[in-house]
Amino acid sequence: MSNRLNTPNDLRAFWMPFTANRQFKKEPRLFVGAKDMHYTTHDGRTVLDGTAGLWCVNAGHCRPKITEAIREQAGELDYAPAFQLGHPKAFELANRLVDIAPEGMNHVLYTNSGSESVDTALKVALAYHRAKGDGSRFRLIGRERGYHGVNFGGISVGGIVSNRKMFGTLLTGVDHMPHTHLPAQNGFTRGEPEHGGDIATELERIVTLHDASTIAAVIVEPVAGSTGVLIPPKGYLQKLREICTKHGILLIFDEVITGFGRLGTPFAAQYFDVKPDIITTAKGLTNGVIPMGAVFVTSEIHDAFMNGPEHMIEFFHGYTYSGNPIASAAALGTLDTYKEEGLLTRAAELAPYWEEGLHSLKDCPHVIDIRNLGLIGAIELQPIAGEPTKRAFSAFLKAYESGLLIRTTGDIIALSPPLIISKAEIDELFGKLRAVLNSNI
Repeated sequence: MSNRLNTPNDLRAFWMPFTANRQFKKEPRLFVGAKDMHYTTHDGRTVLDGTAGLWCVNAGHCRPKITEAIREQAGELDYAPAFQLGHPKAFELANRLVDIAPEGMNHVLYTNSGSESVDTALKVALAYHRAKGDGSRFRLIGRERGYHGVNFGGISVGGIVSNRKMFGTLLTGVDHMPHTHLPAQNGFTRGEPEHGGDIATELERIVTLHDASTIAAVIVEPVAGSTGVLIPPKGYLQKLREICTKHGILLIFDEVITGFGRLGTPFAAQYFDVKPDIITTAKGLTNGVIPMGAVFVTSEIHDAFMNGPEHMIEFFHGYTYSGNPIASAAALGTLDTYKEEGLLTRAAELAPYWEEGLHSLKDCPHVIDIRNLGLIGAIELQPIAGEPTKRAFSAFLKAYESGLLIRTTGDIIALSPPLIISKAEIDELFGKLRAVLNSNI
């Protein structure tokens, strides 16, 4: 047995996710505190949170109701098994979630992350068709540039090359629709682009290729986030709904990012007035404080499983931590905070001011496109020849040094601040970002 002891702040043991580990560990960037709109760094600086952590801290940091709910629950009931047993808060939370969900989304399954929510939704879709006696529907249709987490189901239907290329054949029976990014026609669009709604008809081509009788579900992000904020063209999501309905295909909205107020409605399905069959969520469900996700399904889907002897398990799926008591308490505290402060609709009020500030950066060097919807924004930068992603990463580092947290993907800067952001903080955010973009990155 080794007698070696690592010091508490030795950085070597932690293999960090989605991180340039060698670069980071030479010049670490550590947060040691947070409150409302700001982080505190290990060297005592304040950083304005322009990304709600990772698209998840919608109510701002260290909010009292959430903190207190966790504290109370931890002292009362720390864990309860989720299989054949329950606890009150899991049921209370499900009812509260259904109350704000799109009409018809009457049932909730719990997960622990967005990735798990996606895999759960895919399994529900496959099992639903089988439960109806339609087991020939085994195909799953995703989209190029789609991001649906990092589990095998999610990367199979996802369409980001770097997330897929190292992991073998993935799931079989998966196909992909084309993405909707048309910079030549839709550059610097404010809100939903005018061009590209007809791209949805590519689903008809896929249906013709495979036959509708083999297709179980289509999964898309209403607004594609992690690939660089791709806003759906006008009519696109509505057309997908029509095609799926026509062919008996389930439509899954991945709302891990857009859920819980990001567009100014509780869910993007309500913003676009399109009713999917399944919705995946996570992130903002607990304000990012404790891992938790939820999958919403219609009564039609739920009821298809409620057959056979009552003592038999209807759906062989779930997690040790599904509906965990402390996570449930955190989610209830989050919903209370959203309700009391009007945060599920606040983005609608701030969106015009946000849009003006974002598009004011159009004249900055190397900016080749700007996109926005609700309290989401993207600034696409001209890549450095032969060094893709370097310009945006340099912007990320300079922003951090100047007291601003941004997110980058490829050569795109993505922004999604906590929904509590003020107009003065929006001005501060774009002022700092303008200085970064003008700094010869």
